[in-house]
Amino acid sequence: MSVDVPRRIVILRHAKADWPEVADHERPLAERGRKDAPLAGRRLTEAGLVPELTLCSTAVRTRETWKLVVHELPQRPKTVYEERLYDASLGELIAVLNETSDDITDLLVVGHNPGVHALADALAGQAAEGTRERMARTGFPTSAIAVVTFNGSWKSVEHGVGRLDDFWAPHE
Repeated sequence: MSVDVPRRIVILRHAKADWPEVADHERPLAERGRKDAPLAGRRLTEAGLVPELTLCSTAVRTRETWKLVVHELPQRPKTVYEERLYDASLGELIAVLNETSDDITDLLVVGHNPGVHALADALAGQAAEGTRERMARTGFPTSAIAVVTFNGSWKSVEHGVGRLDDFWAPHE
């Protein structure tokens, strides 16, 4: 496959988590999160955003989010649970994206703030009208989705490489 093809990164923040007396990595979804995650899945399906590959943080709340989202998709993509996505910095997230095979055109990343917000903002050298403003206004809440498109190899993912084509949050 040519490396100069359109690619899409769908960035999904995990759904609302609960705060029980457990380690942060082990926090489960709250009731609102269990309601919002399927809405995010339906949004992906309605927008035709069905990934070929999903990279999901290993945290309980991201895995639970993905389990509820994927049930709303028309087909289940290959899923890789990636430890490096938990508590990842912007640089670490970009490094993970740079490792993606160029056979993949549509990638979904299920992660955490502040990293996912920083990733969407940093990659978006351009933005569809109103999307950057909506994302900035909401602060990338739980279950939010940002869609960034770019041309080129995954190895070329860096600041400003793409266009923020869509931003959605369940309660905006």
